[in-house]
Amino acid sequence: MITCHTLQEVRAMLVALGFLMIITFMALIMTKKMTPLLALILVPTIFGLFTGAGFGLGDMIMDAIKSMSGTAALLMFAIMYFGIMIDVGLFDRLVSGIQKLVGNDPAKVVIGTALLTAIISLDGDGSTTFIVVTAALLPIYQRLGMSPVVLTCVAGLTNGTLNIVPWGGPTARAAAALGVDAADIFVPMLPSLGVALIVIAIFAWQLGLSERRRLQKDRPELWGTGFGGGNLGGGKPKDGTSPSGSSVAVLESVARKGDGSEAATMDGTVLDPDRETLRPKMFYFNLALTVAIMVLLIVDVLPLAYLFMVGTAIALVANFPKVSDQVKMIAAHSSEIIAVVSMVLGAAVLTGVLSGTGMVDAMSLWLVNIIPDSLGQYMAVITGLISIPATFLMSNDAFYFGILPVLTEAGAHFGVPAVDMARASITGQPVHMQSPLVPAILLLVSLSRVDLGDHHKKVLWRAAVVSLVMLASGVLFGAIHMG
Repeated sequence: MITCHTLQEVRAMLVALGFLMIITFMALIMTKKMTPLLALILVPTIFGLFTGAGFGLGDMIMDAIKSMSGTAALLMFAIMYFGIMIDVGLFDRLVSGIQKLVGNDPAKVVIGTALLTAIISLDGDGSTTFIVVTAALLPIYQRLGMSPVVLTCVAGLTNGTLNIVPWGGPTARAAAALGVDAADIFVPMLPSLGVALIVIAIFAWQLGLSERRRLQKDRPELWGTGFGGGNLGGGKPKDGTSPSGSSVAVLESVARKGDGSEAATMDGTVLDPDRETLRPKMFYFNLALTVAIMVLLIVDVLPLAYLFMVGTAIALVANFPKVSDQVKMIAAHSSEIIAVVSMVLGAAVLTGVLSGTGMVDAMSLWLVNIIPDSLGQYMAVITGLISIPATFLMSNDAFYFGILPVLTEAGAHFGVPAVDMARASITGQPVHMQSPLVPAILLLVSLSRVDLGDHHKKVLWRAAVVSLVMLASGVLFGAIHMG
């Protein structure tokens, strides 16, 4: 029979193993000692064995894989669908419009990244947002020689912050878990959301200026052609000759990978103007199909995975009637699909071990128990602070349905309203979105060909700042009470 003392020891062991597992995983991927996929599989497996789970790990992980199968299917067909739309030219006009808006100034391009991400994030779906943003902007980053890590950082920050919209997920979960209205949670937090977006705009401008300085230093010969002014090739060169016809040549001369190590032109990229897959006559059909899918996505009448399955099938049949062409299009996007789906399945190993071994429950109780009674009146603020690391280490479901009700019950003893607890709990979302447990962020880094560790190095501290700003401004504006 397990004594109370032994049970406490077991919980302490699970807490220590849980945090050590996360720290080990983060250290391995950030130091590039192991790829994220292998770390997602091997690290939880090893730590799961230390808990004594033995062969029971298999059932835990398979249960997690089953629960994430819908997400894997959604990402598979969403990638294929939007990949087809990119190939046939649906986003060419969007890219052209954005390029005219931001010019060729890296600082403006990064600001444009934040703006576009913010607009598309209003649909509440991170995966869709990241697919559209990378499709529209990654070619511009590549052409200007900008680092794609800047793209993932700004897009991840912006989308994570706007993830608190009522239809985005966490707000709805908090409302359901605590029995409060989602609008009562979200509306008072609008001023805080506005302040957070201003902070993100500042970060984006700083990152853009940094990229501008880097490119100016690495390629100083370009700054005489109008590059620094955001009108590459549009002004008179130093020798006074006409710039006509030189713009494309100059653009291609600066097209490099984000690390600046290899030259690459726009030829053969996803937005090559001469690609064989272009279907200009099908533009309005493809636009209508995409709008219809987005509308059905928002009204939520069909499972998202099935919605994109049907959309992909229609897109293939309409744009590529020949079976041989359909096979080629499917094969053309197989590498991106494998990269993302494998990461989702790898993340299932981590979530399966965290949940199945009891690590998540033990970590939740530990977080609650370390809060002294004297701080009870500040439970809302404490909940906001806890949400920052907690939602990074576990799923939103685990936090909002597991930890938040316990914290709220504790806060109720000190007179802290449940709605204040709910508002504070959503401030950790900018950090949550960067978690390897979030399929959308795995999609973003995969599409941008960015290492997850590199993304974390640039984004995590900025995400923490944005979360703290949201929490502090929530207190300042009276949405979250101190006691």
